Amino acid sequence: MHTVKTPILPTRQQFVNTDAPKELDKKAICIFAATGFFLDTDTYWKNKKVLPSASKHIFDADNYLVESTPYFKWHYSPKNISFETALQEFTSLFEQIVTEQAKDKPVILPLSGGLDSRTQAVALSKMNNPVTSYSYSFKGGYPESKIAKQIAVASGFDFKDFTIKPGYLWSNIEELATLNKCYSDFTHPRQMAILDELKKMKGVFSLGHWGDVLFDRGAPEGTSEKELPELMLKKIIKKGGMEFATALWKEWGLEGNFENYLTKRIGTLLQKIDIENPSAKVRAFKSLYWAPRWTSVNLSVFEAAHPITLPYYDDRMCQFICSVPEAYLADRRLQIAYIKQQNPELAAITWQAQRPFNLYNFEKNKAPNNLPYRISNKLKRTVKSKLGNPYIQRNWELQFLGMENDEQLQDHIFNSQFNAFISKPLVARFYNAFKTRDAVQYSHSVSMLLTLAMWNKNQRNG
Repeated sequence: MHTVKTPILPTRQQFVNTDAPKELDKKAICIFAATGFFLDTDTYWKNKKVLPSASKHIFDADNYLVESTPYFKWHYSPKNISFETALQEFTSLFEQIVTEQAKDKPVILPLSGGLDSRTQAVALSKMNNPVTSYSYSFKGGYPESKIAKQIAVASGFDFKDFTIKPGYLWSNIEELATLNKCYSDFTHPRQMAILDELKKMKGVFSLGHWGDVLFDRGAPEGTSEKELPELMLKKIIKKGGMEFATALWKEWGLEGNFENYLTKRIGTLLQKIDIENPSAKVRAFKSLYWAPRWTSVNLSVFEAAHPITLPYYDDRMCQFICSVPEAYLADRRLQIAYIKQQNPELAAITWQAQRPFNLYNFEKNKAPNNLPYRISNKLKRTVKSKLGNPYIQRNWELQFLGMENDEQLQDHIFNSQFNAFISKPLVARFYNAFKTRDAVQYSHSVSMLLTLAMWNKNQRNG
């Protein structure tokens, strides 16, 4: 007998075989097609599951799972403390975690124009560890690296600026499929485009994943318990995902109705979370089912370069969150207050989500205060587009638009091997909708077709 303990927020999926027949779990694949991640413990196969998080799993001598017992359950037990006390507790805990994770090693910090990595920058700037920071922008997109560089300079970090160029995916897709095992689509992990450069750096990654979920409201103010299933469906289903999954469900002749099936599963999982506060319950749902099965999947790309650390994934941070009043977590209040208190210079740098405003004046990001920036920004984008330089906003635009990208895409999704799994007419239906009707609406469907094609090619026998 031996025991495996899974973290509250696992950084990788741990698979286990079951006594179920070795058959494709087509219902699970339909959910994957709609949302971009597998739900709960689902995998491509009925006889293979993923160990649930925050649990102790007992295996027998033959490595057969005997029992799984949760050792932690998400809860909402807010302490009767002031915001200032909560801020002090966060400051102490966060800086302790960052220090312990980094130890005496050099640190590699991916920087964005947001708050999670900026919060890490504050903590790391107090330490003696050498820090190499970097950021990337899309070629033809918003220059996110400009904000990141300002943060790096103010923090005293080395900084590297990368540009993510069109079509990088195709020369890396086989390696990426091996790393994430096709449990996530391929258009999101931009770091794959610079993996060779990342390998040249030295140290451990300090990654800011999941900070934006833990330190913000889970549900809009006034959301009721009855509204949660519908709210969760809206959050997890990607544009065009319901249509694509429904088409697969019908093609495979599955019983019932896909939307009803998914709605029932979401409702059942929500019922298992013993939290009355709707906002805290949504955060718990995301942390149980979204973080391990979507966010964590592409951490494998970073791990291919160097060891990873994640301050927001730490068990102590999850436990802390359960004790903080929702009002203090909402609207990023704790992170904003921490940055302003500990490093005012970083707080004065533009917050990308609220540009051109910063942490001191972002409340002004509404009409009429933001109209001059919005008008100017739109004019710049329009002029660039007319000059033949379209403004790139989304990862998939770099992978799917243009003749060379299109040839690669068609090679992957229109071939006899894949079309024996998903029919050519169905593939053509969504590919043509992407090309001729609405690229934004159908980009997710095309991305999932590519993912399923790569899985079918490389991993179906696994």
